[in-house]
Amino acid sequence: MSKFFRRSSKILCVLLLSIMCLVGFYGAALPDSYQISKGEKLMINSLFSISAKPCETKAKEAFTGQKNLNGTNSETLMLFGSVPIKDVTSKKVERPMLYPCGQPFGIKLITDGVMVVNLSKTGDRCPAKESGIKEGDIIISINEKKVNSNSDVSKIISESKGENCSVTLKRNDEIKSTSLTPVFFDGGYKAGMWVRDSSAGIGTLTFFDEETKSFGGLGHPICDSDTKEMLPLSEGIAGDVRITGCNKSEDGKPGQLLGEFASSAALGTILSNSTNGVFGTLVQNPSEHEAVELGFRQEIHKGKAKILSTIDGDGVKEYDIVIDQINMKEDSEHDLVIKVTDKRLIKKTGGIVQGMSGSPILQDGKLVGAVTHVFIENPQMGYGIFADSMYEKASSLSDSNVSLAG
Repeated sequence: MSKFFRRSSKILCVLLLSIMCLVGFYGAALPDSYQISKGEKLMINSLFSISAKPCETKAKEAFTGQKNLNGTNSETLMLFGSVPIKDVTSKKVERPMLYPCGQPFGIKLITDGVMVVNLSKTGDRCPAKESGIKEGDIIISINEKKVNSNSDVSKIISESKGENCSVTLKRNDEIKSTSLTPVFFDGGYKAGMWVRDSSAGIGTLTFFDEETKSFGGLGHPICDSDTKEMLPLSEGIAGDVRITGCNKSEDGKPGQLLGEFASSAALGTILSNSTNGVFGTLVQNPSEHEAVELGFRQEIHKGKAKILSTIDGDGVKEYDIVIDQINMKEDSEHDLVIKVTDKRLIKKTGGIVQGMSGSPILQDGKLVGAVTHVFIENPQMGYGIFADSMYEKASSLSDSNVSLAG
């Protein structure tokens, strides 16, 4: 009998230790706030059962008649319905209906200020470097004159006649001031810096919201090709593009969609270039598909899914993928890891190519994410972003009552 109890005690200890490890893992891996559809309960789609129940804070509010003014509720995540993991907040919302897209679109951005992309010597000196200016800095004004183009910078520097110039710049969201003294070189006054004031490229539209006329695309920011820093947006245009070809991805060498602007007409206005993608408004709904429900991150599960993408002149097509990893941790660098399984797509593109960023990911009939990056060493694999993150950004723009001009 004592041998039985010893064995049972060991099994119980192992079980308790396993549960403690699971609690610790999920406590760190799961976010602290959620959106859920009205009329539904908070459930986490995971290997082990995770549900939620009102926590003591919620019970106290009910007893005292207090209400949370921002509409959020306090709940406790429960493992197997009985083991508390941690307290979180949830907010019940009307589940959005969005039109998944998959069409390519042209991106034309004019920067807010100019970005320093290179520092070079003018003779044996580099005035910009001497003044503390670095690659990636955003020059906002020189001598209290706002600069929006390369020509603005050249004109002010030329007119300085070598006198000190006051420079206001932004670095990592911090405003700084410095003094730059141009030098005479090669027939004119120079600052020793190369700047960029615009960018153009091709991406993929993720969704369109008929109610607000807003769209989300790309799933990641547009960054400068030299500095890799996010370009600050002054204004932007979403244009109509035509896919003309595709350079196929290979191991160690990602491919690229080839295209051209189909016309000078604008499809819409780009209002934001952010870490969650490119957002703005469109003149009309570009989608060829029916509206689908937005899937919240806690509803996504590993396994089969679809992407919508355009890789040639035949328009938007549906392709099979598998969601391999889901990272809901607040500070995760990437939300999803996906794998292309569709033989048609692999044959034509090698997997994921540049230009497919923004391709909507559909699972269980819901829009759950968008493709963002390709694995360089394995182009059949890539990263994705949660669709609810993109929708939240698009909603914040429409809530600001920003509308399309014209």
